[in-house]
Amino acid sequence: MRVKKKDIFFQTLENMADTIVESADYFAQQVMEFKDVGQFVKKMKEFESKCDGYTHTIIVELNKTFITPIEREDIMDLTTTLDDVIDGLEATTARFFMYHLDQPDEYIVKFAEILRISAYEIQKAIHLLSQKKLLAIREHTIRLNDLENQGDDLLRICINELFAKVTDPIMLIKKKEIYERLETTTDACEHVANMLESIIMRNS
Repeated sequence: MRVKKKDIFFQTLENMADTIVESADYFAQQVMEFKDVGQFVKKMKEFESKCDGYTHTIIVELNKTFITPIEREDIMDLTTTLDDVIDGLEATTARFFMYHLDQPDEYIVKFAEILRISAYEIQKAIHLLSQKKLLAIREHTIRLNDLENQGDDLLRICINELFAKVTDPIMLIKKKEIYERLETTTDACEHVANMLESIIMRNS
């Protein structure tokens, strides 16, 4: 019996979500150790480039496909929001290198764990979208919203701690930007959830 080939759009979105999980796992592991920041940066850039390739595939397929499984705009917007998640992780990693940060930091580790869990929620939701189990996606979008709220709370705590304890103004600027960039990446995960909610609303 021939197995039906998965739709190219759903398959590519799944590939993106799987790559986000892989990169978030790697990111969370690396910020606990900071063993080799140069290699850390290089590997995260590879993940980002891989996702850029998937984005390109979707654009090419959209340009040559007349009938798509969901609205063309929804496919493109979802692709863009997924790409923003991995861009956020990669951009943060680049700052570890540029700012010469090579020591573990409890708040960065906590943000990394929030992002790692968010990545798995995104992956589950995208695979459900591929199976057209739209209403089941909602459990994961709610969880992503909750994780983003945890990111907001963590940002307030770590910025408060930063201004209370760090006296070196240069270090303060570096850490503040990194914390804010990590929180912005949790926002990007929430944008994926919002986009999925929009798709559920239009297709169920």
